[in-house]
Amino acid sequence: MIVFGAIAGSLLILNVSQAWLDQTAKLEMRDWLTRDLLAQWMAPKRAFLLAAAGLISPGADVAANPDQRIHDDTRRLTEMTGSLAIGCFQSTLLLASFVGVLWSLSQGFVLTVGGRSVVIPGFILWCALIYAASGSLLSRFIGRPLIEIGKTRAAREGDLRFALVRASEGVDGITLAGGNSEEQQRLEHELAKVINVMRRFAGWIAGLTSVTAGYGWAALVVPIVVAAPAYFSGQLTFGELMVTVGAFNQVQQSLRWFVDNSSAIADWRAALARVMDFRQALLSIDEVEKSKDQIEVSENAKSLILNGVIARMTDSEIGLDVPALEIQSGEHVVIFAKTGMWNKVFFRAIAGLWPWGRGKIALPPRTSMTFLLAQPYVPTGSLREVLAYPDHPEKFRATDVIYALERTNLGHLVPALERVTRWDKMLNLDERLHLSLAQLILRKPWWIITDESIARLNEHSRKMVLSVFENELANSALISITSDDTRDVFYSRAFHPVTHGAP
Repeated sequence: MIVFGAIAGSLLILNVSQAWLDQTAKLEMRDWLTRDLLAQWMAPKRAFLLAAAGLISPGADVAANPDQRIHDDTRRLTEMTGSLAIGCFQSTLLLASFVGVLWSLSQGFVLTVGGRSVVIPGFILWCALIYAASGSLLSRFIGRPLIEIGKTRAAREGDLRFALVRASEGVDGITLAGGNSEEQQRLEHELAKVINVMRRFAGWIAGLTSVTAGYGWAALVVPIVVAAPAYFSGQLTFGELMVTVGAFNQVQQSLRWFVDNSSAIADWRAALARVMDFRQALLSIDEVEKSKDQIEVSENAKSLILNGVIARMTDSEIGLDVPALEIQSGEHVVIFAKTGMWNKVFFRAIAGLWPWGRGKIALPPRTSMTFLLAQPYVPTGSLREVLAYPDHPEKFRATDVIYALERTNLGHLVPALERVTRWDKMLNLDERLHLSLAQLILRKPWWIITDESIARLNEHSRKMVLSVFENELANSALISITSDDTRDVFYSRAFHPVTHGAP
């Protein structure tokens, strides 16, 4: 009992250590990999360029659902890496423990064929190696399609989750429009894609199981058949035969690790491929800015200059109705676009975020510029943090923050400055636009470029915005890109984009 207690205690320590090492390794790997992908994704311009690449190459799928690749795929990859690595290590230890036993038991093995005796050192060991290798090669051949199926399945799962989140966030509009049945059909369509891939996955798993299970059952009799000639010829006693069978099974089991884990390895390789494809896409997207066929952007100019700028989309190119345009500080200029897509493309081109096209753009210093989107981004945190984003809240005095809110008709939010909530859900579109205007009052940038944001305001809010630009932001230049072709004396000059046909 004392000896048993010592052995059991040692094994318990080893088991606990293995569990701790397993979980810690997975945790550290996920922390490192996720932080690395976040750093690559959030590098300047990369996330936008990757997302915008789909407008130039609609078939590009690597940019779809980056949240899934960073969250789910990295979790699956790191967890499976830890589990498979420990399993492989255990199988290696098992092989090292019994390969010597099997060799010693069969090192003088004599095989009689046609009356001739042939000595094959380690015959039973070689049989175990051949048996395991054949099973590994066959399972690799049958399980190869599971890698691509696993990648496709993860992509379709991401599409379904995105559709569900989108429906959840738009439940008010869906209900009010009476579109529940139509939305259900869309969601079921996405679900059908997942189910179709899962059916293919199930079929190939069944085929792979026929190999792994078949080799497992055959392993019960193969060592006896292999060792039987030595037993019947008197080279092995019955006890040695049983030891040989046991050692054969242990060696064969360790070598069959690949066969038994073929499905898990295929899933692991699929997750690895999705993560690496995403990371490689993030790194290679930088090559876009090194291409000769692109819009050249320079900074630190005294004015904003567009010289022969033509932005390229999938099937057309757009530019201005003038060959060159220079906007001085304090000017108010409007560019009327025909469609929302033209707005977005030209807005991004002026911002230096749309490299596809040709021409030259000279921008003022980035620190003096602010871009106002039609759908402003509202980060999480307190309202004071939202107003200061991306700076620290302490950068602005409390009196200035309160004045900015009251000036933009958001005085009712002053008591909630320290409240932490989903402000993008709490505020309607007009209030979010007013919040963006309050940020402009706090920062007072010299250059402001807007995308449909002013045109979407009601008349009362529009008058308030124009008043702010005539007073608090009187020294700021405003470039407004809009599809609302309404002349306004507020703007000193107006221009129109023109199409240049297919690139």
